[in-house]
Amino acid sequence: MKIAVMTDSTAYIPADVRKHHDIHMIPLSVVFDNETYQEEIDITTEEFYNKMREVEELPTTSQPSFGLITTKLEELAAEYEAVISVHLSSGISGTCQAVISAGEMVEGIDVYAFDSEISCMAQGFYALEAAEMAKENKSPEEIISRLDEMKQSMRAYFMVDDLTNLHRGGRLNGAQALLGGLLQIKPVLHFEDKVIIPYEKIRTRKKALNRITGMLEEDAAKGKELKVAIIHANSEQTALDIQRDLIEKYPSMETTISYFGPVIGTHLGEGAVGICWYHK
Repeated sequence: MKIAVMTDSTAYIPADVRKHHDIHMIPLSVVFDNETYQEEIDITTEEFYNKMREVEELPTTSQPSFGLITTKLEELAAEYEAVISVHLSSGISGTCQAVISAGEMVEGIDVYAFDSEISCMAQGFYALEAAEMAKENKSPEEIISRLDEMKQSMRAYFMVDDLTNLHRGGRLNGAQALLGGLLQIKPVLHFEDKVIIPYEKIRTRKKALNRITGMLEEDAAKGKELKVAIIHANSEQTALDIQRDLIEKYPSMETTISYFGPVIGTHLGEGAVGICWYHK
């Protein structure tokens, strides 16, 4: 069976990497003053953060249209018998459900939609694993089973400099946002039950980052090989510093630098930093 792998743009897998692994992508969009930009296609991450500094009103975000998804699946149906489609958490976007619905409409291809229950490079790790398995001629059921297995060890924590964007975008409880602003805390956040919630309230940026790296090191100390991504919102030097420190302590640890692109960056704001990892 010939299997395609697809994800959405919030996996933030660079175009050259997607091409190398033959991963197809459907874009989400950001909307500035009624002008819509498909992320990773119409606007780069650098352009997005520059634009964010120039506008008074936060942009809004939108999932791929049903028509766009249907068209993409029809294209894939001409060449593939099935598609593994990996998407950001259904708790913050309807993208995964839209793919499921579109898959029921398109003939000639079996659609296996996978709710990552997360986003960004953690989501990307699932898509990359699926692509490797598809090349090895694994069945859709075997691939989904492996992704479910990965989910058991997948961990991701992140901190933001300001809770305002998350609150205004409806991705964080209002009382939590207010409390964060009053106390000037830098909460460590994570996904739980598919939505973003505070994991721990910490006073400073440095302590928040140390707490996240500390949790990673606790897992590393258990002796299992980890695959790690350090993710940043236009704060590359911070990510590189974290990567350098991890490599010094764990020379064999596989690490990569990734980024919060336009759609997720809209909600987290510039300066956000996160780390995700799973057992290889």
